[in-house]
Amino acid sequence: MQRERLGSRLGFILLSAGCAIGVGNVWKFPYMAGQNGGGAFVLIYLIFLVLLGLPVMVMEFSLGRASQQSPVGIFPKLEKKGQKWHLHGYMALAANFLLMMFYTSVTGWIVYYFVSFLSGKMTGIPNEASALLFGEMLSSPAVTVGFMALVVVLGFLILSFGLQKGVERVTKYMMTALLLLMVVLAFHSFTLEGAGEGLSFYLKPDLSKIDGNVIVGAMNQAFFTLSLGIGSMAIFGSYIDKSRSLMGESVNILVLDTFVAITAGLIIFPACFTFEVEPGAGPSLLFVAMAKVFNNMAGGRWWGSLFFLFMVFAAFSTIIAVFENILACVRELTGWGRKKACVICGAAVLVLSLPCALGFNLWSAFVPFASGSSVLDLEDFLVSNCFLPLGALCYVLFCVSKMGWGFDNFMAEANQGKGLKLKKWMRPYMTYVLPAVIVALFVIGILNFSFADDFTLWKWICGLF
Repeated sequence: MQRERLGSRLGFILLSAGCAIGVGNVWKFPYMAGQNGGGAFVLIYLIFLVLLGLPVMVMEFSLGRASQQSPVGIFPKLEKKGQKWHLHGYMALAANFLLMMFYTSVTGWIVYYFVSFLSGKMTGIPNEASALLFGEMLSSPAVTVGFMALVVVLGFLILSFGLQKGVERVTKYMMTALLLLMVVLAFHSFTLEGAGEGLSFYLKPDLSKIDGNVIVGAMNQAFFTLSLGIGSMAIFGSYIDKSRSLMGESVNILVLDTFVAITAGLIIFPACFTFEVEPGAGPSLLFVAMAKVFNNMAGGRWWGSLFFLFMVFAAFSTIIAVFENILACVRELTGWGRKKACVICGAAVLVLSLPCALGFNLWSAFVPFASGSSVLDLEDFLVSNCFLPLGALCYVLFCVSKMGWGFDNFMAEANQGKGLKLKKWMRPYMTYVLPAVIVALFVIGILNFSFADDFTLWKWICGLF
């Protein structure tokens, strides 16, 4: 099967950035900053983004470009005879499916909110009614399943047109529109009465607020915002040539990803301080708090529509990228054509996504951890706290260990072409420090996993005994 190619360097950067840019940037990052002291959290986050995210991204791109394979084919192509690194490829494919099993539902919620604001359903109503709309949406199987199905069908329909004509073309338009919408929304937020106070909270670091929780939260967010560890970046490395160094390309993608995350906060926090919405509202910040903001804002119907349209583009950029990863893996394993694989993979994702979509209504009796937890909590825990860090550790060890591909091979591949290069002095950090930090993140993430203020997995485990 002839390897498909992206049509341009811009397509590669936007597609890779689109995979990184998603709900984690525009939903989780702002509420994490709100809960962890604003500017202090942002400062620590940026530091760890460079120390953790950048090197792992370079490694994924290098493995993809060197092997010219999807995640399931990388290790069989590069590992030594008799080694078992290739088992990670199947874990990566399973993790991509698992990620989409709940990400499609969350994207469906965002599409529902966009349609509701555009139709005027979300504005001109009492604040109490506005706060109840999110729960009403989750309680309706027709809404949660219907909008999830719309996301899955639309995503694989785009993929069926091909890598360049479908995935690359749509992503270019969508990412351009996303960036323009963000700039417009940010400028509008600057005109609000509470803009000064909100920007001060968000951008002015208060070093006294930096504690263990802030550092751990920033480390987790910096690592997981890029969706590293499950081959989401490796697949796009396999679609590009060797004309540009991978360190330079990774920096470009990191800058674009960070711009979106930071700008999301510039949109949200001035609005929070203007309309007296708690910036540390947590996961409800987007769907409940921001709905209240636009419900009380002049022209809120249209500003809310633009805000959730931007959210739709951010979420769909990740949907398309991960769907492409799943498709590439399945096609390499089966030899199917693109259209046949789209139909079968689309049907599989649709069925596998039903538990999360129904987990808040018909299947709400299923409680995986404790009262109040849902299917989404279980799936998110498995991906974010298990598959991502363990997968990233596997990529890192394979690239730096003599028992794997080896640092010399990794460095030679990453440095081919024009642009920023890896330096020899980086070797000790990538070989010893980076794996240790990832292991620490994995352990801390397991013990501190929480879906509610009074729950951690550690407390839950202790309670079993």
